[in-house]
Amino acid sequence: MNYIDIDSLYERLPALRAEYQSKKPFRYLMFENFFPLDKAEFIFKNYPAIENGKWDGTTYINQKNKFQKTKFEEGSGMNTVFKELNSKVFLNWLQELTAIEAELIGDEELFGGGLHQSITGAFLNIHVDYNIHPKTKYHRRLNVLVYMNKDWKDEYEGHLELWDLTKGEKNLIGKYAPLFNRCVIFETNEISFHGHPKPIKTPSNISRKSIATYYYTKTRPEKEMAAEHNTIYVNTEGIKGQVKKFNAGVKAFLERVNNK
Repeated sequence: MNYIDIDSLYERLPALRAEYQSKKPFRYLMFENFFPLDKAEFIFKNYPAIENGKWDGTTYINQKNKFQKTKFEEGSGMNTVFKELNSKVFLNWLQELTAIEAELIGDEELFGGGLHQSITGAFLNIHVDYNIHPKTKYHRRLNVLVYMNKDWKDEYEGHLELWDLTKGEKNLIGKYAPLFNRCVIFETNEISFHGHPKPIKTPSNISRKSIATYYYTKTRPEKEMAAEHNTIYVNTEGIKGQVKKFNAGVKAFLERVNNK
């Protein structure tokens, strides 16, 4: 593979697997240097700028100033990156990492995934993901996120947050800055709440960049089964979160009116 050093990932597999499997109530993992440094540098330098018509930047009440791109020129570097992330070789590594019994399946259409890019003011409220792929009807099982942000400062916010809501309380169990070449992997089920709810505070020339791929199985354990649903959001910020949602709702409404 041109971008993923699968040999290096297998060398690190025992330690990464032990960490992933140790997490509760859902399993997750963060580690550095997902891509070899020269490949990460190439991806960073070739990360496309946000352009109207080429990025989807639709606003919703729980999501603002986030842009997504899923189509890439055949043979381009970005197209190759996603082909490798959906390759059988990488899927086999994920299978060993997670010990998911059913065969993992990639998504070449990158539904909901692909390149993500967020500008100042952006947020994504805490949520659990949709559980069934809308076309294949496969079960969503795993998220892989790789961040592509150099010199990210804590005051920019934009940290990925992982939450445990299983005991009737809201407990933050993981918080990760979106640092350059940092990878976060976590299982997706009815309790894997996550997001970056605090609006980012970047200068106008800096965006929050990430690569996102999602993985599926044809079935899943009976105890994890649930009726098909879309993304389910929760408010972890009280009054501040309600105000933020209201303002995003106004922006979403104006976007739709102006686009008619």
